[in-house]
Amino acid sequence: MKTTTTSPKLYVGTFAKYTNGSIKGAWLELEGHDKESFLEACRELHSDESDPELMFQDFEGFPREFYSESSVSEALFEFANLDDNDKELLEAYADAFSFGVDLEECTIEKAQEALAGKADTEADFAEEHVRESGALPEDTPTWLEACIDWQAVWDSALRFDFVRSGDFFFHNV
Repeated sequence: MKTTTTSPKLYVGTFAKYTNGSIKGAWLELEGHDKESFLEACRELHSDESDPELMFQDFEGFPREFYSESSVSEALFEFANLDDNDKELLEAYADAFSFGVDLEECTIEKAQEALAGKADTEADFAEEHVRESGALPEDTPTWLEACIDWQAVWDSALRFDFVRSGDFFFHNV
């Protein structure tokens, strides 16, 4: 799932070149660009064509949900210009919900709003969630707490309310 180890980039060719048997193009970095400046760099790259119809033939460093062969979205540039922690969060959010909804709904603000916590395991998340919610009284004896099967709490109740992607847990929207 994690793609944030490389900087976001697209391999940019054109449909005309592709139709004529060529994949001539180049990898262009997305960081530091907005949509318009990126498209200008693409047109400059293919200035040998009078009106290049851009084709984004490959991608790396960002979630598949943001990729399209024939267009780039504002959401892609939002992702590309986030810091590494926010990229990781947004990538997990996109993965958790597989955005069958409008991609423009996949924003860092929505991811932060949906974030319920971060934990190594479902059992760890269940325990932390139950403690923070106050559902387990503070005066619960430790001998009784030791008998709680936190994985069973996740499996029987919490898995319906939360979605997991890696170490991130999101409220199920």
